[in-house]
Amino acid sequence: MSPTEPRLVDRGTDRLAVRHYPAASPGAPVAVVLPAMGVAGRFYRPLAASLVAAGFAVVVADLRGTGDSTPAPNRSSAYGYADLADDVGAVLDSLKADYADRRTVLVGHSLGGQAGLMHVATTPDAPVDGIALVAAAVPYWRSYPRHGLIVGAYMQSIGATAAALRVWPGWTFGGRQARGVIRDWARSGRTGAFPPINGVDTEAAVGELTTPVLAISIDEDAYTPHEAVDHTVAKLRRSPVRRERIARIVAEGRPAHFAWARSPEPVTTLVQDWHASLPPRP
Repeated sequence: MSPTEPRLVDRGTDRLAVRHYPAASPGAPVAVVLPAMGVAGRFYRPLAASLVAAGFAVVVADLRGTGDSTPAPNRSSAYGYADLADDVGAVLDSLKADYADRRTVLVGHSLGGQAGLMHVATTPDAPVDGIALVAAAVPYWRSYPRHGLIVGAYMQSIGATAAALRVWPGWTFGGRQARGVIRDWARSGRTGAFPPINGVDTEAAVGELTTPVLAISIDEDAYTPHEAVDHTVAKLRRSPVRRERIARIVAEGRPAHFAWARSPEPVTTLVQDWHASLPPRP
């Protein structure tokens, strides 16, 4: 299935690229896909096609500075997690003309899931009926059962390099990123907590969130192990959470963290079943 041409959402000096995959039936629920760090939205075409076949209209938004969003991160790019969370709100606002009053769920992969969760937790009136987190978690070094100290040291070395160079060049990990994104990522890896957003205690806000959550982790995912997802889900004290673990998906020789998006049927089936269980809109 081919998407529409990317639509651009203005964010000051930056623009976010958003692709629409229309549903076969009018009034279909909307799944907004938020990608992982450094992953272009076009990578999720198999997921979008699978979700459309399952009855969703699908929107895939490139994260700021990634894919067809412009400009690419440079030494003057200072944005961080707070901006990525606000970008989710801007994307949702851009959908109102096409999808007003439709049930909407976020499907966030890795960093995209974190951004979506932070946005909904800190925006009480966000028009989101549920959040599906796929291999998405705070990357707390203590949550890595193997080589946690090495993982933690590696994350902090990336944070220090990005601060010194004023941009992360993408060496070995994550693609080219603004230093603020890497700063917040490294901080969350060190502390196990979400950073504050616009003066709001994000940890407390996540704890008060009541939006339904589907949390999926994948066997042999070295980037987001089951334990990291468990650590993050434990923060959701009031949200109804459906916790799922799936077997490793083998696709194109990719690591487990990414392969699922190329053969997405197990994830789509869970999202479809979970969505059907969501309470009706008030």
